[in-house]
Amino acid sequence: MRGLIHSQVEGVEGLTYSDIDAAVPQPNEVRVKLKTAGLNHRDLFVLTRHKTEDPPLVIGSDGAGVVEEVGSEVTGVTVGDEVIINPGLGWKENSDAPPQGFEIVGLPGHGTFAEEIVLPAENVLPKPDFLSWEEAGVLGLAGLTAYRALFTRGKVKSGMKVLIPGIGSGVATFLLQFAKAAGADVYVTSRSEEKRDAALKLGATKAIDSSSEDWQEELGVKMDLVIECVGAATFQKSLDQLRTGGTIVTFGASAGDEIKLNLREFFYGQLNMLGSTMGSAEELKEMLQFIKEHQIKPVLDEIYPLDQFEKAFSRMEKAQQLGKIGFIIR
Repeated sequence: MRGLIHSQVEGVEGLTYSDIDAAVPQPNEVRVKLKTAGLNHRDLFVLTRHKTEDPPLVIGSDGAGVVEEVGSEVTGVTVGDEVIINPGLGWKENSDAPPQGFEIVGLPGHGTFAEEIVLPAENVLPKPDFLSWEEAGVLGLAGLTAYRALFTRGKVKSGMKVLIPGIGSGVATFLLQFAKAAGADVYVTSRSEEKRDAALKLGATKAIDSSSEDWQEELGVKMDLVIECVGAATFQKSLDQLRTGGTIVTFGASAGDEIKLNLREFFYGQLNMLGSTMGSAEELKEMLQFIKEHQIKPVLDEIYPLDQFEKAFSRMEKAQQLGKIGFIIR
């Protein structure tokens, strides 16, 4: 089969669209012929985490397609089923943290940027009928990450004021859509006027320029909840927007891992800081029910043929996207 394979050289330079042997399903596994797949920031990180001396790896965590073969012990999944991929391996029930041994599709095992994928039958779910193949293929990782951060960790409720710094990524656009559907007032930041305008059209109450020195003056109100995914570059400004007793949930650090924290301000403010990452199969099913109920569709940025992967990775590296970048698998 053909796939996007990383080997020998670190980074995007180590990617080739070429042939690789297809796997054979084990008794509890299924083989899915992929139609579409979604690009995530994780795929950029994998290009440095996957060691060049390791065997070639098909990258990619998100995808959707049709089941072509099922293992001898598989029940509940049949050939011809239209499915989406749950990118989380080994995290079944909602819990405080993922269990020991939790992994994500696309490292250490082969991922979704290929014509086929073999994975446990429990990691495929019915494709929502109201989503196109392009929409279904980009849903899993970003949608699940947003759902857990907002609902399980952030406990969002109707009427809450929620801040999402750095609107533009797939997760951030899901956060905006989910929080709005939950009845929250959503505020966003971005340096891009185009992205701010798009966020307002998606239902944001206010969109401010993140390069502004005084976010509080621009926002005009304190937040109940901040969902922070940018990292060190915005973390302190995000924290400063919380009301007394407010909560910040963080799940990303693309703009730096380390911050300085004034502990006295933190404990006098009765603030809550929570970490989050990905989510469980139980939460993914809840998310699918939520988007069906509210008819939420992923915001699609650009969709590329898989053999044009350089354009997709370049667009993500430059943070040019609004919503999800996807691939058509041919």
